[in-house]
Amino acid sequence: MASKLVIAIVFIFDIIAFGLAVAAEQRRSKAQVVPDSEKNYTYCVYDSDIATGFGVGALLFLLASQILVMAASKCFCCGPALRPSGSRSCALILFLISWVAFLIAESCLLAGSVQNAYHTRYRGIFSEDPPSCQTLRKGVFGAGAAFVLFTGILTEFYYISYAKSKDAGLPPY
Repeated sequence: MASKLVIAIVFIFDIIAFGLAVAAEQRRSKAQVVPDSEKNYTYCVYDSDIATGFGVGALLFLLASQILVMAASKCFCCGPALRPSGSRSCALILFLISWVAFLIAESCLLAGSVQNAYHTRYRGIFSEDPPSCQTLRKGVFGAGAAFVLFTGILTEFYYISYAKSKDAGLPPY
């Protein structure tokens, strides 16, 4: 039987990770070109860097969720062998796909956090052209949020299928 406590905690962690990833997308850094006080050159001024913290928080909550499910299921390959059944096959497929989705989500969140934290300091001295103020491309945290949601769903189904397969063939109590 799948532990309802594990399912609830994983669900809460995944919802928090999704919310933080969406917040990171909404609050990613923006830049504007500003002339210096003597108007000799222009430079980039970046607003709040809070999206980096949101992205890292989402990354950590998703990681905690994945660790919890893998520990509860003994990472599918450790522990006693599962009896052959449709649930075992389903659990194996969901295990593999959830890990791929997890790696993509973590990559998006990590790359977005690093790129959002990186503020370039270009200056255009006596230049007519404004400097290039690089910012995070729109949608990186959004893609991370989508894969967080996808990972959460796959992981929940994986854990339930794993528990069904683990209980298959055991006499009822």
